[in-house]
Amino acid sequence: MNVTVFGATGAIGQLIVADLLTAGHTVTAYVRNVGKVPSTWPQGLRLIVGEITDAAAIDQAVAGADAVISALGPSMDRKATGLPLVEGTRLIIEAMRRHGVGRFIGNGTPSIVDKRDRPTLQQKLIGFMGRNLVSRAYQEMLGMSDLIMSSGIDWTIVRFSAPKNGPARGVNRYGFFGTNKIGMAVTRADIAAFTAAQLTDDRFHNAAPAISN
Repeated sequence: MNVTVFGATGAIGQLIVADLLTAGHTVTAYVRNVGKVPSTWPQGLRLIVGEITDAAAIDQAVAGADAVISALGPSMDRKATGLPLVEGTRLIIEAMRRHGVGRFIGNGTPSIVDKRDRPTLQQKLIGFMGRNLVSRAYQEMLGMSDLIMSSGIDWTIVRFSAPKNGPARGVNRYGFFGTNKIGMAVTRADIAAFTAAQLTDDRFHNAAPAISN
């Protein structure tokens, strides 16, 4: 497939790009700063440089794609203002509609509620901490997800709560709160692998599975 990746130079985004390339997909990486492009990326990989609110650059990146993967995540800087990722997500969705791209895969947190959830204490605590400790980032994440879920596009949002570095261990727990047993920690390598796998995995269309090791 031709896959456009937003947030491609982030800690998880870089791993997603690597997994996609290993699987034989063609990647367009949307990046804000070319200085963060890994030296391991092949010369032929298509780069589009722009801010997340640059409608023209986003349109260029989405044109010709079979699917879009977003590894975008809100800034945890307490000095950050506004909700740029919400605006950026709206522009991505609009570009997908213009170009007939029907598949969106993104990342999120358990603060996002799936209709299959039966909220647990774990999920409620994560939501409480988000609302009270990082309220701007919490609002940005919910705003992005609300746009995606109501877009009419075929979507999957992979939810996780405690990403960590280290080698892949396998996503041993996944599903929905209150139905499936979901832990806390998960490696970024496993998040990336699970996210990339949603291109061909049909179990979680229009769903937000939570994952952990």
